[in-house]
Amino acid sequence: MKLNPLVSQLALSDIDNTPGVAADVSHVNSRAEVAGYVGEEQLEKALEGCDLVIIPAGVPRKPGMSRDDLFNINAGIVKGLCSAIAKYCPTALVNMISNPVNSTVPIAAELFGVATLDVVRAKNFYTEKAKINVGDVNVPVVGGHAGITILPLFSQATPKANLSEGDIKVLTKRMQDGDTEVVEAKAGKGSATLSTAYAGAIFADACLKGLNGVPHVVECSFVQSTVTELPFFASKVRLRKNGVGEVLGLSSLSEYEKNGLESLKPELKASIHKGINFANQS
Repeated sequence: MKLNPLVSQLALSDIDNTPGVAADVSHVNSRAEVAGYVGEEQLEKALEGCDLVIIPAGVPRKPGMSRDDLFNINAGIVKGLCSAIAKYCPTALVNMISNPVNSTVPIAAELFGVATLDVVRAKNFYTEKAKINVGDVNVPVVGGHAGITILPLFSQATPKANLSEGDIKVLTKRMQDGDTEVVEAKAGKGSATLSTAYAGAIFADACLKGLNGVPHVVECSFVQSTVTELPFFASKVRLRKNGVGEVLGLSSLSEYEKNGLESLKPELKASIHKGINFANQS
């Protein structure tokens, strides 16, 4: 975010060591002024006047850890941060990266669930299989942001590649296991952080462009939705000055994708209600 020319002030907040990180980042020769804040007592200073808040807070997933385990830890962190945002910068756009996104976004409904990592992976995996220039590729990803709820729409990928149904099944399964692939490769020492940071920066840039009135900014995001019967769903979203300008529909799906959509709904519904129930009980 320090490299983004649309950022004039960058506030970093964490429970420890933030001034050191801020000092380090501040040496990057770009426009943004950087400040570091520590702990809950400095949240007001960190958040006051913010136009965009990015939340990657919480613990990463480790081998053997379920997304329920993640939720039990991260939900409370998300709740506290969202309460502070509502108090100190209620008009800010909020990008939720903290997992499980399918449950953390419904805790405080007016958020963007950052599903961009799924899009980044879809573009990369599709490029590798189709042997085309990655810079030209776009692949919509819908549903949610965990396991079977991730549904890449390879039938709508551009440029069009003549992939077999078998190839598409393999790519879809790899997409759904993408985070596990990294968790296992890191052998208990973390989850997907570098690719997540890249994806988060891409989506944040899209939000900033929308805030600045750039036309035709479209990204996939997990948001409140009427695209399906589920109250939250990831699909293409048009970004404007007020955040979500328009939630776009699914267009035409292949039979394989239609089946995938129906298969993901029960699990995504349960994850959504986990977040809603937590918010109601809190």
